[in-house]
Amino acid sequence: MRYFPSVFIGNITTTANGFSSAITKRLVDGHIKLTSLGLAGDEQAEKGFHGGPDRALCHYPQEHYHYWSEQFPQLADLFNAPAFGENISTTGLTEENVFIGDIYQWGDALIQVTQPRSPCYKLNTVTDISDFSQLMQDSGFCGWLYRVISPGEVGCHHPLVLRSRNSDISVKEAIAIAFHMPFDEESYRRLLAAAGLSASWCKTMQLRLQKQTIESFDRRLFKK
Repeated sequence: MRYFPSVFIGNITTTANGFSSAITKRLVDGHIKLTSLGLAGDEQAEKGFHGGPDRALCHYPQEHYHYWSEQFPQLADLFNAPAFGENISTTGLTEENVFIGDIYQWGDALIQVTQPRSPCYKLNTVTDISDFSQLMQDSGFCGWLYRVISPGEVGCHHPLVLRSRNSDISVKEAIAIAFHMPFDEESYRRLLAAAGLSASWCKTMQLRLQKQTIESFDRRLFKK
């Protein structure tokens, strides 16, 4: 299957309540350079949580916007790509059929799925819904992130084509393990064994095993 993406980049701006963010993005029509750190011209404000080699690209399925429009019809005009700050949006790829470690050809580049997106408090600001990040996490409609394993020229006219499947853990299952299930050592070890899993998610799962507890999500979801 070939999935043609819409492609977006953005610059860091200051939101109405004082946060620095590059969540507001614009459409790229044509070719663009993809490096190991992401698309040329795309910026990230908080690099401890966004960007870097394991989180070079964010992908959000277009079909999820239909769900959010049904949940919040008064915001239907908002719920279109790239409302959630994604770099890539497609129809046909979702958390159910994308797996941790999947390698896709995109133009001249190769990209690998590393983790689900971990929704953060900035989504609450974008939507003006105080708990939207929590709602996204609970829904499982989170999207996912990529590392760039071979840079190159990419664009909306280049399809994403699956070249290699390297684990049996879908993004949907990874979301369930990380965000929805009670403490489960076996599931954490299984996720840790998934080829391609990001360093930050490896750290989180390892800390859960060491501390025998699930970390609080509150700071990420509701930072004041």
